[in-house]
Amino acid sequence: MTKRLRLGCSLQEEGDGKKVNNFLEMDRGEGVNDGFSGPGPNDSLLPGLIDDVALNCLAWVSGSDYASLSCINKRFNKLINSGYLYGLRKQLGAVEHLVYMVCDPRGWVAFDPKINKWTALPKIPCDECFNHADKESLAVGCELLVFGRELMEFAIWKYSMICRGWVKCQEMHQPRCLFGSSSLGSIAIVAGGSDKYGNVLKSAELYDSSSGMWELLPNMHTPRRLCSGFFMDGKFYVIGGMSSTTVSLTCGEEYDLKTRSWRKIEGMYPYVNVGVQAPPLVAVVDNQLYAVEHLTNMVKKYDKEKNTWNELGRLPVRADSSNGWGLAFKACGEQLLVVGGQRGPEGEAIVLSSWSPKSGVRNGTIDWQVLGVKEHVGVFVYNCAVMGC
Repeated sequence: MTKRLRLGCSLQEEGDGKKVNNFLEMDRGEGVNDGFSGPGPNDSLLPGLIDDVALNCLAWVSGSDYASLSCINKRFNKLINSGYLYGLRKQLGAVEHLVYMVCDPRGWVAFDPKINKWTALPKIPCDECFNHADKESLAVGCELLVFGRELMEFAIWKYSMICRGWVKCQEMHQPRCLFGSSSLGSIAIVAGGSDKYGNVLKSAELYDSSSGMWELLPNMHTPRRLCSGFFMDGKFYVIGGMSSTTVSLTCGEEYDLKTRSWRKIEGMYPYVNVGVQAPPLVAVVDNQLYAVEHLTNMVKKYDKEKNTWNELGRLPVRADSSNGWGLAFKACGEQLLVVGGQRGPEGEAIVLSSWSPKSGVRNGTIDWQVLGVKEHVGVFVYNCAVMGC
C-alpha cells in the first residue's frame, strides 16, 4: 500500500520501501526528455542529456546549492521541492553531512564541512517560552527535530531540508525531555526522560520521518533521565543517566528492532553522572562506540567483547570546566566531531574539530583537525545535530 510523505513536498514511497520517481511521474506531459520525444527548448534539465542521466548528474551537486538550483526555472523548482534528489543521492552514495547548531539567541545555523560554508536557518515560528526554554535536538532523514517546551505543553518543531522551513511536528504519545535519542536512516528512537511532572520514564518511542508519525515501543527495564542513545550494529542503545535525583545508572540497555525487546547490560557505562553533569557524550563511527569522560577530557573507545573502555587521547577542548555541558561530541560520516568554544586574542569562537579513527592514535595523542570556526557567537553550544543526506 502506497503511503505519502507529509509536507506535500517529498517523495512517494511504495510498500516495499522503494522510492517512486515522483518528479518524473508528475512531470509527464510537461516536456520530459526521455530520449524518444521530440526535442524542445525546455525539455532537458541539462541540455543534451535525457532526464535519467541529468538527474544522476544533479544528485552529485552539493546540497548547499539546491536552494539556488530551485530558482533557475519552474522545472528545477519542482525537482528540488519533490525531494527526489535526496533519495537518489543515498542510492548513489553521494551522502553529505551538515552540522546544525545553535550557539546564541540569533538561532540555528548549518555548517557544510565539505565547502566550509555557514548558513543561517529561518527562525522557528514558536512562542517566546519555547524560544528561551532548554531544548534538545535530533537529525533524522532530511529533518531536524527540536524538542522544547511552550507555555502549557512540550512541543516539537522540525526543519525540512526539502521545504527549507519549519513546521510543527506531531507530539509523542508521552511527551518528555532529558531523554536519550539517536537516528538510523529515516527513523529515530527516543527513550526515557522526564514528563512535565518530573516523573522519570522507562517508555520509548520510534519516529518515522517518512510518515511523520510516532510509535510506542516496549518499555525499558529501568526508568532513566539525562541519558544518551545511539545506534550500533543495527540496534539501539541507551546508557548513563539517573533513575532518580540520587541514583546514577551504570547499566545500559539494548533494543533489538527485529525482536522488539530490550536487553539489560550491566556495567556498560561505569562513569556515573550526577545531577549537575551533562548526559554521556557518545558517538558511533563504523559501528564502534566512543565516549568522552567529563572529568579527564579523555576520549575512550568501548570494547564490545569485554564490556570495557579503553583510553585513546585528549579532546581538543575542555569538557570538565562546565561538567560536559556546552560541548558537542558527534559522528560525522567516518569521523568523530567535537564542537566547542575557545577563547583567544581575537575573542570567542566555536571551533569544529574532527578526527578519523582509521588514522589511529600516535603516542596517546589524537590528531584533531580543524574543520571550521564560527566567530563572535560565544563559547557555549546549546544544541547540535549532524544530518547525513
